[in-house]
Parts: sequence; structure tokens; C-alpha cells
Amino acid sequence: MQAVRSRWVQAILYLALAIWTIICLFPIYWTIITSLKTPKAINTPKPSYIPWVQFQPTLKAFTDIFCTQDCADVYGASGMGNLARLFRNSFVASFSSALIAVIIGAMAAYALSRFNYNRWKNKDIAFWFVSQRMLPPIALVTPFFILFGKLDMIDKLPTLIIVYVAMNLPLTIWLLRDYFADMPIEIEEAAMVDGASRYGSFFRMALPLALPGLMVAFLFAFVFAWNEFLLSLTLTLDNAKTLPVQVAGNVTLRGPRFWDIAAQGLLVMLPPLIIAIVAGRYIVRGMAAGAVK
Repeated sequence: MQAVRSRWVQAILYLALAIWTIICLFPIYWTIITSLKTPKAINTPKPSYIPWVQFQPTLKAFTDIFCTQDCADVYGASGMGNLARLFRNSFVASFSSALIAVIIGAMAAYALSRFNYNRWKNKDIAFWFVSQRMLPPIALVTPFFILFGKLDMIDKLPTLIIVYVAMNLPLTIWLLRDYFADMPIEIEEAAMVDGASRYGSFFRMALPLALPGLMVAFLFAFVFAWNEFLLSLTLTLDNAKTLPVQVAGNVTLRGPRFWDIAAQGLLVMLPPLIIAIVAGRYIVRGMAAGAVK
């Protein structure tokens, strides 16, 4: 009787997990099939979900989003802009800012976990860092616009990199401080006994051991910068415009261009997904660090 009940409980759990999996994956499936539809198939009153049965798939949306206005006049495409350049802008700004934030954040987090400061307590300094993320981004838009406007740095990639580093640095410090605090200090002390300096023990011992935590912090910083919209919308015009701004620009006076939004949305998903897959084993180790004492 107990075995039968256990099988029923297991079957119910598997059914619940299957339903939850479908719920979680359906938006991605909807995005994929929408990117393969024509405007006529999307604007029909009855929704369609099965390609080749309810609608005929096409790759026109993908050819359109990579087409500039010049080739739009020739091929009759939508001419939504040079998506390759936008992709490059987003990747350079996100990758560079995440890398700089992790490098600076690792040094600050290591100092907070290994040294004690007299004027401020370490926990107060750490709280001050993380409190910078409590301010809503809309409150910073006007000061940033005036500051970079005075410096003649509007619509430039270095501007986005600086802003994204300032935005993600508190998060990386907060994540890495606890990671360094959980690392045994005896390893670094043994390295210094053998003749290594404080900087040598940090770069040769602490950083390699903290690689999983560094990867987690880098991924978070990269994703936050990659998906950022408000500051990019305000501080860029055309040369440094990023993908989220371009996706939002598909809402026209005639209504949303769902086919272009879906195709661009799939491209926006790719870099974080690839980085998460490549660094998956480090991310699992970093997220689980400190769970067992």
C-alpha cells in the first residue's frame, strides 16, 4: 500500500513539474513561432501555434532586421536598422563593463573581507556600496545626461561602459565579499610565509580559488548591462544605440511589429545563454558556495 501511494505521489510531482516546465518554456516557444510568421498570420483573429499546420513559416523577419534603410529600398524590407552594429554596441558595452566591474569589485570585496577599518566598520562600508542600487535609475537619468553632455560624451560607447560599471559595481562587491569571507585565510597566510606579498597571495591564491564566484558576478553584471534600457535610451542617439532600445523602437504608430520584435528578441537572448552554458559548471559552484559549512 505504501509503495502504491509513493508511486502516486511521484506521478503527481512529475505531472506538476511537466506543467510548470510548459508554463516556463511557452513564452520562448511563442517568441520563436512569432518570429517565423508573416504580418498577415500574426494579425489574424484566431491565434496559431503550430507551424506548417496553422501557418506557413518564413525567415523574412530575420532578413528584415539585418537590413539597413539602403537595402530596404532595394528589397522592400522593413529597414529597421543595422542590427549587426547594434549587437556589437550591446556586447562591447556589456562585456567591458562587466569585466571592469568584476576586476574592481574583486579587489574591493577582498579588502572588505580581509582588513578592518577604523573610521567605518566593514559592514557599514558594504551596506553603503549596496545602497547605491536602492536609488531608482530614473533619478539618475537627468544628472547623467547633464554630466556627459557637458563632457561631450553623449552617444558614445565609453559613456555606457562607465555608467554600467557604476551600476553593477555595488552588486559585484556584495556578491564577492561573502565569497572571499568564506575562503580559508590560512591558504593566503601560507603563501605569504613562503615569500609571497599581499598582492601575490591575492592574485595567485585568492583569485583562482574565487573563480566560481567571479563567474557568477560577471554573469549577473553582464546580463544587467545587456538588458538595460533606460540609461541607454537617454545617453545614446544612433552611433552607440543598443539592442533593447532598438527592440522598443519596433512599436510604431501602426502598432507593434511583433514579427520583428520576436526575431530581435531571440538574438538578444543568445549572448547571456551562451555565456551561461559555457560557464555553467563555475556558476553552479559559485551559487552553492557557502551553503555547507
